[in-house]
Amino acid sequence: MTGFYTLFKKEILRFWKVGFQTLSAPVLSALLYQLIFSHVMRNQPEVWPGVTYAAFLIPGLAMMSMTQNAFANASSSLIQSRITGNLVFILLPPISSTAFFAAYVGAAIVRGLLVGLGVLVVTAWFGLTWPVAPLWALVFAFLGCAVLGSFGLLAGIVAEKFDQLAMFQNFLIMPLTFLSGVFYSIQSLPPFWRSVSHFNPVFYMIDGFRYGFFGYSDVSPWLSLAVAGSFWLVLSIAITLMLKSGYKLRS
Repeated sequence: MTGFYTLFKKEILRFWKVGFQTLSAPVLSALLYQLIFSHVMRNQPEVWPGVTYAAFLIPGLAMMSMTQNAFANASSSLIQSRITGNLVFILLPPISSTAFFAAYVGAAIVRGLLVGLGVLVVTAWFGLTWPVAPLWALVFAFLGCAVLGSFGLLAGIVAEKFDQLAMFQNFLIMPLTFLSGVFYSIQSLPPFWRSVSHFNPVFYMIDGFRYGFFGYSDVSPWLSLAVAGSFWLVLSIAITLMLKSGYKLRS
């Protein structure tokens, strides 16, 4: 427990000390997205009954910011430790693979949730109302950060250089995020692309999070919970086994 707490605290302090870059910058980016899209789409009809496009966009931007920053936190921290060589000081103490995983992913969740809260606060005046199902919103916020934080840890283990890590961000995370319904409801897509969206796990996180605010969603929130939860479970087991074996970390 001491090892987990120490590593978790170290990860929290790591992003907190550069908070302007790690917390304020993504909030500002989300606000700019909101300003631009709300202005361009101001004449669009309501997405759902009583839900304007400006309000519809806010939970999507919040979840996009949360997941991207959760991924960035875990992946950048681990690969920095590997490249600078200080990873040995983390591996030498008797910290279990489960505690290692929980500390990195836990810190990624904290950063993601702080960024998401900041995005909601600065964009709420565009018409966001109090969540109709706050527990659903909280569950999907936690789950979204956990999934992408875990995936960031996986990328930090597999990638050996920053350019390899950038490939994960540019060719996987970014497309999955932008094609997941952040800016639109998948019901507005042609049937083919609507079907493709159902294979995107990020879609279920955003759709479930949006359900918490409006009580509307493109698929059942229970289905979203099952898909996102199963994805996280499989990912967690795989990463814990990799950490236990020392794959690419102890060689």
